Amino acid sequence: MLEELRIRDLGVITDATLPLGPGLSVVTGETGAGKTMVVTAVGLLLGARSDAGAVRSGAKSATAEAVLKLDAGHPAIARALDAGADTEEFDGGAELILARRLGADGRSRAFLGGRAAPVGVLAEIGESLVVVHGQSDQIRLKSATAQREALDKFAGDHLAGPLAAYQELYSRWKANQAELDSLRSAARDRLREAESLEAALAEIDEVDPQPGEDELLKAEAVKLANVEELRIAASTAHQALIAEDFGETGDATTLVDSAKRTLEHVAEHDAELGSAAARLAEVGFLLNDIATELASYQAGLDTEGPERLAEIEDRRAALAKLVRKYAPTIDEVLAWAETARVRYDELQDDSSRIEALDADVVRAEAELTKQSAAISKIRTKAAKDLSSRVSAELKALAMADATLVINLEPAGQLGPHGADDISFLLQPHSGAPARPLGKGASGGELSRVMLAIEVVLAAVDPVPTFVFDEVDAGVGGRAAVEIGRRLAMLAQHVQVLVVTHLPQVAAFADQHITVTKTSTRGADGGTATGFTSSDVRLLDGPERVRELARMLAGQEDSESARAHAQELLDDAKLLPQRA
Repeated sequence: MLEELRIRDLGVITDATLPLGPGLSVVTGETGAGKTMVVTAVGLLLGARSDAGAVRSGAKSATAEAVLKLDAGHPAIARALDAGADTEEFDGGAELILARRLGADGRSRAFLGGRAAPVGVLAEIGESLVVVHGQSDQIRLKSATAQREALDKFAGDHLAGPLAAYQELYSRWKANQAELDSLRSAARDRLREAESLEAALAEIDEVDPQPGEDELLKAEAVKLANVEELRIAASTAHQALIAEDFGETGDATTLVDSAKRTLEHVAEHDAELGSAAARLAEVGFLLNDIATELASYQAGLDTEGPERLAEIEDRRAALAKLVRKYAPTIDEVLAWAETARVRYDELQDDSSRIEALDADVVRAEAELTKQSAAISKIRTKAAKDLSSRVSAELKALAMADATLVINLEPAGQLGPHGADDISFLLQPHSGAPARPLGKGASGGELSRVMLAIEVVLAAVDPVPTFVFDEVDAGVGGRAAVEIGRRLAMLAQHVQVLVVTHLPQVAAFADQHITVTKTSTRGADGGTATGFTSSDVRLLDGPERVRELARMLAGQEDSESARAHAQELLDDAKLLPQRA
C-alpha cells in the first residue's frame, strides 16, 4: 500500500505531503492548482521519462518520494534487497521508500530504500505495486501477455488445473524435442567422437595397464640398474652375519651365541644376566632370519639379469605412451578409460534413443494439441463472460454503446500457455471496428474503460494500488455518480487514488485531499513578477462539505450548496453496497 507521497518543487507544488490510506483517496482542487502533479510524481517514481520543465521555476531540482508498506514475502521486497536497498521491517511486512530527484538541468537520479538505483529498477518494482490509468502509454493491459494473464486469472480454477497439466507436459515435450534435435544435428560429430573413443580404448586395452603399475616398474628398474652393487652389499652383510671363516673374531651370529652361552652359565646366580641371555637368544634368532632373507635376496638377483631389465623398460615405454596421451598417471588413465567407456556406450545407444525420443515427441504433441483445444474452450467461455461484464460496466460509465471485445485466434503453433493469440479490443459503438486498447479513445474514455476492466478483475487480479487521472473527463450527472461508485467498489479490494474535478466522485472517498493555489504579487503589484504555489491538505468532515460545495457551485459558503454536498456524502455511503 502507498502510505505517503511527498512532493517538493514539482510544478506549482512547493512542498507537500499526501497522507494516504487504504480504500479510496481523492485529490481535488481548482484548475491550475497542481492536481496533475500528483500523477506526475507517481509516474516519476514508476520510472517515467523525466522532464526538466516539471521542475518548479527557480528551484534547482524537484523531488518525489513514496513510502510503501508491503506484506512479508512480496516479490518487490526481494528485488529491492537484491538492488541493495534498505527496508524497515514491522510485524507482517516491511516499509520501502522510493524516491526520484529531477534536476533543472534535466539530469535525474533514482533512489530505492535510501540507496541510489537505476531508474529501470524503480520501474521494475513499481510495475507490481502501482498502476496509473489516464494516458495510453500507461495501460496495464497493453501487452498480449498481460491480457492473456488477466483472462486466465478471471477464468479461475476451471482453467488453472488444465493449464498447469498442459504446461508440465509442454516442458517435457520441449526438452525431448531439444534433445532429439541435438542428437540429429550432432550425429556426425558424435560418430567421430565414438570412433575416437573406440581407438583410445582399444589402445589402452591392448596395453592392459594395472593400478599403480608405473610406480612399481619404476622401482624395479632402479633395482635392476644397480644389481651388482646390491649383490655385493647383500653378500657382505650375509657373511658378516653367518660365515665359517670370518677372521679371528668370527661372524655376528657366532659372537652373539658365544655371549649368550657365557651368560647362561651364571644366570642362576643373577636374574638380570639371565634376562640378558634370553634377549641375546632372540637376537640370535633375528640374525639367522635376516641371514636367510639375504641369501634368498642374492639368489633372486642372480635370476634377474639384463633380459628382465629390458623387458621392464619396454613395458614402461608402453605405459608412458598412454600417460602422454590420456592422463598424468596410469591410475588416472584407468579412470579416464572407465568414463570413456560409459560415454562410448551412450554414443552407441544414439539410434535407439533417437527412436524413443521421436515417438515420445509425437505422442506428446498429439496430447498437447488435445489439451490446448480444451484450454481454448475454457478461455472462450471466460472471454465471453469477461466481455459481457466489462461492457455492462461501460454502459454505466457514460459509454453505453461501447463493448469490450476479447478475440481468441489460433496461434498456429503450440506455446507454453496453449495455442491461443488473445487480444483485448474496444468497439466504441455498434458497427465501428474494434481497435486495440489505447487506440482511438480519449484519455478520459480510456480511463473509464480501464476502470470497468479493473472493477471486474479486482477480485482475481489485484494490483496493490491504482491511480486514475481524467477518469471523469467529459461526464457528469448520473454517469459521474456511477464512476464514483465503481471506484469505491474497486477500493474494496485495492488502494485507489483518483484525481477528480467531480463532486459526485469525490463524495465516495475514504480520504479527501485538496490542493489549493496561492498567488503572490510581485514588487510592481502584478502577478508577472510574483509566483504561484500550492498547498496540500487532508480534509476532515466539515472541510469536505465545504470543498464539495465549491466543486458543485463554486460557492463553498452557500447553504444550499453545502446541503447538496452533504446529501452527496450521505448517498455515497449507501451506493457502493448496491451492485
